[in-house]
Amino acid sequence: MVTFRPMLRHDFLAFVDYFVVDYASEIASSYRLSEADALLQARRETEASFPDGEKSAGQVVLCITQTHLGEEQHIGYLWYKPDSELKSVYINDFYLFPQFRGLGLGSEAMKSLEERLIQQGYNQIKLRVAGDNRRARQVYETNGFAVTGINMNKILGVSSHPASED
Repeated sequence: MVTFRPMLRHDFLAFVDYFVVDYASEIASSYRLSEADALLQARRETEASFPDGEKSAGQVVLCITQTHLGEEQHIGYLWYKPDSELKSVYINDFYLFPQFRGLGLGSEAMKSLEERLIQQGYNQIKLRVAGDNRRARQVYETNGFAVTGINMNKILGVSSHPASED
């Protein structure tokens, strides 16, 4: 059974270590920034989101866990921002450690999250998936998420027009 528990300080520090590097990689790939610029942006955004660490107001950071042979195993991280006015949450990060992927635990965690949020009075989950993250997209689509838009960007000062098909 997949459940959630609040992050302790050491969990949060490990989460930030993983998240900044992972997010920087996504920024570099998705927005065509240099690795150094992407890492700087990822650090800045993470620090702005968590001025008080794991206790930062308006952010929910949890450890995803499962019970295996009677013991709790930490299998990943979940970070979301609730909006009580709109009765929605925005998932900023949903991460399973590599050894726990492909076992159905992502779907199980998503179902547990949905139950938790319904009990808390929320009626919508929003998120963004990197365009090249097929595995995550499959988990979300299998669990009833629909594409609502497409992110685009352009690097200024660089000519990168696609060839036209005349």
